[in-house]
Amino acid sequence: MGDPTVDGMYEDGTGLLTIGALARLTGVPVKTIRNWSDADLLPPAARTPAGYRLYGPDAPARLEIVRSLRELGIGTAAIRSVLHRELPHSLNGMGGPPSFAETAARWADALDAQIRTLRLQRAVLRTVAARGSAAEELPHMTELARLSAVERRRIIADFVEDALDGVPATAYRSGLLAATPDLPDDPTPEQIGAWIELAALVREPELRAALRRLAEYSARTAPTAGEPRAVGETDTAGEPGAAGETDAAGEPGTGQEQAAVRVAELMRERGEAAVTAGIAPDSPAAEPLVAELIAAWIPTQLGTPDPPTEDGPAARARLLEQLETAAEPAVERYWQLLCTVTGRPAPPRWDTAGTWTAAALRAHLRPVGLDRSAFDGTDPDRVLYAYEQVARDVAALVAAVRPADLDLPTPCAGWSVRQLLDHMVWENLMATSIAEDDPRTDHTADHLGDDHIAAFADSARAALAAFTGSGMLHRTYGPYAAPGAMIVQQVVVELLAHGWDLARATGAPTGLAPQVAEETLAAARRIYGAAPRTEGSSFAPERAAPPGAGATDRLAAFLGREPG
Repeated sequence: MGDPTVDGMYEDGTGLLTIGALARLTGVPVKTIRNWSDADLLPPAARTPAGYRLYGPDAPARLEIVRSLRELGIGTAAIRSVLHRELPHSLNGMGGPPSFAETAARWADALDAQIRTLRLQRAVLRTVAARGSAAEELPHMTELARLSAVERRRIIADFVEDALDGVPATAYRSGLLAATPDLPDDPTPEQIGAWIELAALVREPELRAALRRLAEYSARTAPTAGEPRAVGETDTAGEPGAAGETDAAGEPGTGQEQAAVRVAELMRERGEAAVTAGIAPDSPAAEPLVAELIAAWIPTQLGTPDPPTEDGPAARARLLEQLETAAEPAVERYWQLLCTVTGRPAPPRWDTAGTWTAAALRAHLRPVGLDRSAFDGTDPDRVLYAYEQVARDVAALVAAVRPADLDLPTPCAGWSVRQLLDHMVWENLMATSIAEDDPRTDHTADHLGDDHIAAFADSARAALAAFTGSGMLHRTYGPYAAPGAMIVQQVVVELLAHGWDLARATGAPTGLAPQVAEETLAAARRIYGAAPRTEGSSFAPERAAPPGAGATDRLAAFLGREPG
C-alpha cells in the first residue's frame, strides 16, 4: 500500500512528511530514521490513521544534527540528552540545564582524551617497530607508556633514594630528584622509546653503582653553601648544568655556578678543538692548553676542602680525578634519555673532550717551563736541507704504493697504508698553514683523495714553498715563541718516522735519507726526549735497536716501534 502523499507531503494539507519523503529529502536511509525515531532522537510529529509516522517541517534540520553528532562518535544517550536538554544540572554548575555549547565543550574534552590515548598507542607501536621488540614486550611497554606523571616520578625517586641510600650528598640527591621524567601530553615515538629505555636503565646495577660513586665523590668534595661546584661533580657528570638541583630543573643557577658552567664549556671546546687539530695529548703543543684550562678551573674550587691556589701537580691531579670520576657512560646515557623524555636539550657530550683532557693531564701532571735548549742549535738552512732529503725519499716510497697496497696494515697505531699516507699529507698541509698564519682544523677530513701519489707530492711542494717563501725558518710561533725552524724539524722527524712505517708495511728498505737521518734522530731526542710514555701518548715505550741498526731504524725504536 503506497504512501498517500503529494510531492512528499501527506495529503491532509498539514505539511507533514512521511518517513519515505524525509529519507529522500535528507539522504538518510528509512531504516536509520526509524531506528533514531525508536531511540527518541527524532520523534514523529503525528501518525496517519494507518499508524505511519509523520514528521514536521523541522525534522530535516533535526535529522542533520543527529547525523552530525553520530559521525563525531557521540553516543545515542548523550544525543538524546542534548536534544531534550536533560543533562544533569550539576554539569554546568549553574543550576540550569547546560547549553548545547557547554555540552559540545565536554564532548570535545572527551575526544581530546581519546585522541591522546590513540596517539600514545601509536607512539608505543612506532617504538616497537623501531626497536624490533618481541611481541611479549608489548604489554610491559604499553604499561610503562600509560603511567601517570606521579607514577613515573616515583620510579625515578625510588631509584635515586635506593642508589644513594646512606650517602650524605644532599645537593647531589636533590639535583637528581629535581630532574623528573615528565612526558608531554602528545609524546613522540622518540620520547616514548627514551622513557621505556630509561625505565629499564634505572634497574641496572651498573647505573646504580655509578651514581653512588659520583654521590660519594660529591660528599667528599662538595663546596660550602654558595660556592661553585667541582667540574667532575656536576657538568662532566652528565647533568644538564653545573648547579645540580637548580640547573637540572632548568634554572640558571648562581653566578658562581654559571662560572663553573663556563669553565666546563671551555674544557669541552678546547678538548674537541685539540682533537680536530690533531694535537696529541702528550705533545708539547698540549701543555699550553692544559695550563689554560687549569688557570680557568682553579677559581671554581673556592670553598672546596683544601682548594688549590696555583697551577701545580696537586691542582692537575685534582682536576684529573674529577674527570676520571665523572667518566661514567651509564650516567651520561641516563641524562641523555631524561632530556629526550622531557624535550629539553641534551647535555653536551664529553666523551671526546673528556678523554683528550684526561690524557693531556696524565701526560702533563707537572707544569713545565719552556726548555729553550730544545731550540738551540737549530740551523735553518740545515733543517731545510733535511726536509728536502726526507721528502724526496718518502715521495719515492709513496710513488711505489699500488692501489692494492692501501689496505695493508702498518706498524703505526693500527693504521692502514692509506691512513698513514693521509696523515703524512696532513703533516705537510698543517705545517704549510702554520707558515701562512692560518692553522688548519680539518684533521679528520680526507686529504688523500683518489690519487695518493699526487696528493703527497703536491703537499710536499706546498710545504717547501711555504718554508722558504714565508720567512718561517727565521720566525717564531705560538705563546712559547717556538722557532719556525724547529716546527719544520718536527715535520722532518714525523715524515722520516712514518716513512719507516710505510717501508715496513710495503716491504721496502728502511734506510731512508742517510745524509740526514743521524741529525734527525738527534733532533727527535732533543724535542721528544722528555715526552711521557703514558696512556693516550703518541709514543710507545722506547725499544732497543739491534746492533748495527741504521739511524732511521734507531729513530723508529726511539719512538716505540719494533725495529727487528
